[in-house]
Amino acid sequence: MSLKAVDLFCGCGGLSAGMIQSGINVVAAYDNWEPALNTYRRNIGDHADTLDITDVRQVADSIASTKADLVAGGPPCQDFSTAGKRIEAGRANLTLAFGRVIEACDAPYFLMENVPQVRLSETYGTMKARLVAAGYDVVEIVLDASLCGVPQSRKRFFAFGSKAGRASRFIKSLNERLASEKMTVKAYFGSDIDIQHYYRHPRNYSRRSVFSVHEPSPTVRGVNRPVPKAYKGNHLDSVDPQTVRPLTTVERSRVQTFPKSWDWNCSDRNADAEMQIGNAVPVSLASFVGRGVRDAVR
Repeated sequence: MSLKAVDLFCGCGGLSAGMIQSGINVVAAYDNWEPALNTYRRNIGDHADTLDITDVRQVADSIASTKADLVAGGPPCQDFSTAGKRIEAGRANLTLAFGRVIEACDAPYFLMENVPQVRLSETYGTMKARLVAAGYDVVEIVLDASLCGVPQSRKRFFAFGSKAGRASRFIKSLNERLASEKMTVKAYFGSDIDIQHYYRHPRNYSRRSVFSVHEPSPTVRGVNRPVPKAYKGNHLDSVDPQTVRPLTTVERSRVQTFPKSWDWNCSDRNADAEMQIGNAVPVSLASFVGRGVRDAVR
């Protein structure tokens, strides 16, 4: 069947691009950050609009006008992330708004992406309980992106809900297609990368900062800092960090599996582009999950 979807919190388009690759027709996308929306429009289409997701009635009415089958989205995860303070406030309310939008527009299916820690939050528990009460069969899974065609050890949580009793098919499809080996940076890039090691700024200096292209990248974050001049490295670093470089903005976007042709419209290490890349759902992960949605609903 032809499946129409809307993408809430669409950012620069990682989730949309992957769903489109999997055969899902993305008919509308919403966010409230103009730099990301401009990137989306340049690369995917002009169906991306500025909208406040907390205005549940307006968003639900917009979705209803598209006759979408699937409401998908990744509410901002900073309040649940291991990198954050994990205090449920502010952005966590957007997760509740996401659930209320699904309820209000009575979509047949929904797909939510977030960090694994969201499962333990009161906010997600409240949202899930409301959706189950509204008639959704909800299943959950945490995926390692490096087993889903992405050269990155990025773990992400997905919840899929169906009003047609088909949710278990989603999990079955994903588990059957997981790779047996993790994707490395070199395996993905091939001849497009000519270095052996690169620098990735650690969250604190007790952590490793140098990584080999012959392993999956660590999680791509929203910052891309140069090697500090006085930095001596960590005992886990395989080479002296002063002898390597960070990945470029375009290389980082490729680790997120955006196409080579993706137009970021910026110079290297542009702060807006780096944040868009770090916040995005890897395109190939979204495609992998999108196929699971299609297998569930057919």
